[in-house]
Amino acid sequence: MKSTSSFSTVFNSSSRSRSPSSTLEPNLQTTHMSIPNPYQKGYSRVMVVARMEHEDVSWLSTELPELSVMVYVANNPMSPLHPPKNKGHEVMVYFTYIIDYYDQLPDVVIFMHAHRFTHHNNELLGYDAARMLRHLSNEHVIRQGYVNMRCNWSPGCPEWLYPDSAQEYMGKQEEAVLAESWHELFPNNPVPRTLAQPCCAQFALSRRRILSIPKSRFVFYRDWILRTPLSDYVSGRIWEYLWQFLFTGKGVVCPAEHICYCDGYGICFGGRAGYRDFEQLRQTRQECEQELKTLKEQQAYLSGEEDVQTRATDTFHAETISNLSDRIEALERELEARILEAIERGNDPRTRAEECGRPWEEGDGF
Repeated sequence: MKSTSSFSTVFNSSSRSRSPSSTLEPNLQTTHMSIPNPYQKGYSRVMVVARMEHEDVSWLSTELPELSVMVYVANNPMSPLHPPKNKGHEVMVYFTYIIDYYDQLPDVVIFMHAHRFTHHNNELLGYDAARMLRHLSNEHVIRQGYVNMRCNWSPGCPEWLYPDSAQEYMGKQEEAVLAESWHELFPNNPVPRTLAQPCCAQFALSRRRILSIPKSRFVFYRDWILRTPLSDYVSGRIWEYLWQFLFTGKGVVCPAEHICYCDGYGICFGGRAGYRDFEQLRQTRQECEQELKTLKEQQAYLSGEEDVQTRATDTFHAETISNLSDRIEALERELEARILEAIERGNDPRTRAEECGRPWEEGDGF
């Protein structure tokens, strides 16, 4: 594993940012027309992890011992792998890896955070990054070039940031400064009406897609993070909804959830209707869980009362809670059974292709 270069080496005079006109091509839309690799077995894969020193990444070696992993410690300049500065959240790490390894890239590069379980991982895979990585199709990444690791649209899709908005919202502090930042980063591209993709800055790239962009441009973008007066938080948040534009030339990249799960992870519900039925069932479970929570809170409130009517109400609540708990367990069993069926269906590469509406021939693989 190659160590990250020291600050003086990575950020020397020859790699300092030049004017945008000398580093940026006329229009990003023209840089993403590469033809996917023909199907092959044994694509090489590397996972790049943006980590803070306190974060535990032992799960990587225990759960994924066969995976090549490069862990950049953002806040430890003595770490073998580290960015030139801890700013911009994961953005600085992602750009640093691309710059350092531009000439030694594997077929597939996966950029992720350090935590294994988190709300912004895919729910159908237990919010578990290890399961996501096991299921992720290299072939899908090669075909698409850029793949957001998250399938669920919320938050982020179908529309999220409006660069021309001058109003600042606490939940979207980056929106108020996005237009100005856009002109600095993409001076030759018009500001889009909206930017959208599923959150939260975890994605996979093919080598071809990375190499379709000159290394000098990645240096320019990283230098922008280093020199911008914007805070660590805001500069990182801006890029969360720029990755899809950088690597696809599109402001909005919101693939259908059922296709993302099927073609990307091999979880195929038989099409849009089958996935919609599954989502409705999951919504029913969530509603039951919320109802159960409310009933338990009411029961706790009534438990200290002594009058006859209150005791009768308490008994009714106990019976309702028991019935509701049984229903939730039944719904969970049904949901799990449907997920297992979807995974079994996705084991057939022809099924994946047909469900996702793409051509397939014998020998194409997944």
